Amino acid sequence: MSQASFRGRRPFVEIDSWALKSNWRSLAMQAPDARTGAAVKADGYGLGGVIAAKALFAAGCRDFFVAWAEEGAAIREAMPGKNCRIFVLQGLDTEAARLCREYFLIPILSTPEDVDLWAVAEGARDLPGVAGLQLETGMHRLGLNDVQSRRAAELSASGTLDLALVMSHLASADEPASSLPEEQLGEFRKRANRFPYVARSLANTAAIFRDPAFHFDLTRPGIGLYGGATELDPSGALRAVPRLVGHVLQVADVKRGEHVGYGGTVKLKRAARIATVGLGYADGYPRSANEPARTDGAPVPRVFLAGSSAPLIGRLSMDMSMVDVTQLPVDAVRPGTEVEFYGPNVPIDEVAQRAGTIAYELLTAIGTRVARIWI
Repeated sequence: MSQASFRGRRPFVEIDSWALKSNWRSLAMQAPDARTGAAVKADGYGLGGVIAAKALFAAGCRDFFVAWAEEGAAIREAMPGKNCRIFVLQGLDTEAARLCREYFLIPILSTPEDVDLWAVAEGARDLPGVAGLQLETGMHRLGLNDVQSRRAAELSASGTLDLALVMSHLASADEPASSLPEEQLGEFRKRANRFPYVARSLANTAAIFRDPAFHFDLTRPGIGLYGGATELDPSGALRAVPRLVGHVLQVADVKRGEHVGYGGTVKLKRAARIATVGLGYADGYPRSANEPARTDGAPVPRVFLAGSSAPLIGRLSMDMSMVDVTQLPVDAVRPGTEVEFYGPNVPIDEVAQRAGTIAYELLTAIGTRVARIWI
């Protein structure tokens, strides 16, 4: 559907394909001796997995990571004949194994049951396929432990298990003071050495910037592709990809002493001009980002409209929010004016921090009624 179809008052998220491709190239430059993949799971972090994969393929990406086999099958169907690898990170069962073989997806095996289903179970040898392994190194979420990885190494050495990748996942690579990433790095090296001829992957976005020691053969950036975690990038090259936008529905003059929003939590100390915007927490902007009762000193969240920044005021509603536009020129804000809730002018990480969450959650929480518009 074209952008012109959404020129009404409904909220939309504008997705900058140029910025997405630029971010991938910037991340690839940070690890020049490794291949650079892309996490497009959760429907491309809420923005559109198939379209994101196509854009990233055009930029040069040839390795994609999804959570479920159905996601991988959709991408493969949308990119027929494209020479790329699609890794499925979790959820292997009989149906997922069938999809992986039918669509040439590479399942990441994380449990002994995964290994048996893919390589050892009756009939598996009649349908050989390449797989990857997830090794447990300290996060204790998914992955083969020390004993289990030894058995997988034996199956690999015997030719029963054909491996394209061994990988693990870091728990705190984005925390500079944490020593856990280095501990996990040591464990990963030790266990990956059991697979001497298999490519290795450990680095997410944060680890790409943390140290080249994490890069190995293939990196797996996620949030950095979509414009998050910019504070980790010393070059400042990462660009905002999504721009979440609502429209002004009404502008009203409100007297001093009146209350604004649910609960009457804001009582005006001066007369104000309040713009009501058609975007609320049902659209993916967190109510917690503008909780007036907070006492932790966090700055009031701001939005961007009419070329200026302005603060949100009052509690967020399901479908609407209010903005104090008193300081803006009277004729600058009217019904239909676009309001950026995050994007190039309002960093998504700042919104996430204010809400006590992370940019990943904001992106994947964008509501279904919010139009995705790729430019």
